[in-house]
Amino acid sequence: MIKDGVLVVGSANMDLVITAERFPKPGETIFGKKFQMFPGGKGANQAVGCSRLGSSTFFIGKFGEDDFYRRLSQSMKNNGVKLDHIIIDEKESTGTALITVDDEGQNEIIVISGSNMKLTPRDIQKKKDIFSKAKVVITQLEIPLESVEKIAEISKENGAVFILNPAPAKELPEKLISLTDYLTPNEIELEILSGTPVSGEASIEKAAGNLLKKGVKNIIVTMGEKGAFLINKEKKKIYPSKKVKVVDSTGAGDAFNGALAYALSKEKEIGEAIRFAIAVASYSVTKMGAQSSMPELSEVL
Repeated sequence: MIKDGVLVVGSANMDLVITAERFPKPGETIFGKKFQMFPGGKGANQAVGCSRLGSSTFFIGKFGEDDFYRRLSQSMKNNGVKLDHIIIDEKESTGTALITVDDEGQNEIIVISGSNMKLTPRDIQKKKDIFSKAKVVITQLEIPLESVEKIAEISKENGAVFILNPAPAKELPEKLISLTDYLTPNEIELEILSGTPVSGEASIEKAAGNLLKKGVKNIIVTMGEKGAFLINKEKKKIYPSKKVKVVDSTGAGDAFNGALAYALSKEKEIGEAIRFAIAVASYSVTKMGAQSSMPELSEVL
């Protein structure tokens, strides 16, 4: 069997987005500018980002039986994501995210996980056959940690490259770290994962070094407008970002991770894959929304 696809396992949320001049202070009421609904969730975003670039992309996730599920699944289908392996939970609501975006393009997010946190290791085990079709498997931490561990184990059993986007960050078991080929935290997430304060290049190297000792193969620290920092046992290199006008940073990390998975599935060298992922993420912040801002390959090129 030719393995060239990407399998994304993870969350899907409906993003309820408010734009406002600034964020309110605690206890303060302010007037917003606009309200919109966008399909989101880190797993769904990364799947759409990967699919839009041209990858054969499969998605495993759990939804509630509600209107948000119908909207989300239709959006993913419209973007070419294969949804034959999704699961419906009749007792839970589909995940939701409440997002405020200010005039600087920065965001504050509250996530209601709903059905995403009901995706169990048993659910993953039942879907193990699809792992054999994937060259790259990517997941995040908006689903239960024990399910993430099961995803890593089945990925390794099938010889797939395993990418873990550790967001939202939490302490990870050493076994999971050792099964990870590419760990992609931002600076705050790296600090939480490593237990080491992060404030500059030297501290990033130290924190990443602590995780390398636990067996992770490569760490790619995303640093926003400063680019991305690759650290492994052979190499330490910063790849600079593109200078763009930021409209909405929501989903930028997902655009990066989806593009990284795509590039690695095409057997791109890691430096080339990171440069490509930065270009995709840079493009994404120039548009509103998460999935709606993901570019097609022609736009990036």
